[in-house]
Amino acid sequence: MPTEIGRLITAMVTPFDAEGQVDYEQAKRLAVALLDSGSDGLVVTGTTGEGPALSMDEKARLYGEVKDAIGDRGAVIAGTSDNNTTASIELSKEAERVGADALLLTVPAYNKPPQEGLYRHFKALAECTNLPGMLYNVPSRTSLNMTNETTVRLSGIDNIIGIKEASSDPVQIARVIRDTPDDFRVWSGNDDETFGIMSMGGFGVVSVAAHLVGNQIKQMMGYTLEGDVEAAGAEHLRLLDIFKGLFIVSNPIPVKYGLNRSGFRVGEPRLPLVPPDEKTAAQLDALLDRYDIDIPVPTG
Repeated sequence: MPTEIGRLITAMVTPFDAEGQVDYEQAKRLAVALLDSGSDGLVVTGTTGEGPALSMDEKARLYGEVKDAIGDRGAVIAGTSDNNTTASIELSKEAERVGADALLLTVPAYNKPPQEGLYRHFKALAECTNLPGMLYNVPSRTSLNMTNETTVRLSGIDNIIGIKEASSDPVQIARVIRDTPDDFRVWSGNDDETFGIMSMGGFGVVSVAAHLVGNQIKQMMGYTLEGDVEAAGAEHLRLLDIFKGLFIVSNPIPVKYGLNRSGFRVGEPRLPLVPPDEKTAAQLDALLDRYDIDIPVPTG
């Protein structure tokens, strides 16, 4: 298991074939290409990977296939949790069995547990395997914010190693960074917040845009780590439009469109998601024409 799961982690899309089935061979090619364009690790079957539209068997197979493809080059962080604690424990154990390096543990959606329920849910998930766990707070998807107090409390559990913070609350995120142990990592959950979060001590990002501009994001992060705030800020501002533009409709619709447009075929999203309409596609074309897309596209 990698001692670090990386600063630049891509929340990988799940490729589907023309019949709408998971394309495992293309998933393996995509995983390798993402590592070749700057990523240190991959979240598999997260939001961007359309986890809610995948079966348990599809998820488990993806974890194993992607890990086989990348080996020790990068970490596979398996998105194993939903609002069913028992089922999440089952899938987490299976992810460990097939070779995943870590777990992405998302705040449950729909059933709105209180903060004590969140603490017990994540504690149960952390205790069911030996894998490190990355918490994921994303109120825009779950309609529930995990408070900084709960995150700090969870940071005391040995194998909860960090959080992907997508609350977009800079005060809450600052308090998490300030009040958790030094070895507790905070990854930005939004590409457009990476510069700000890293500037106050955050560790990295779980990125969507890294599918298309991964090397460029890595460069921006490098400037930040070197203390070159002006260069990092300039790169942040240059990349800002693609960071925001990949969310003009629900993720991963735009990034899948961008990958397909680049020549890296990942298929259409699964229902209930759909490809972009003509107007949205035209907006995405105009946006993507402004950037150098740096994912290597397989030939042949």
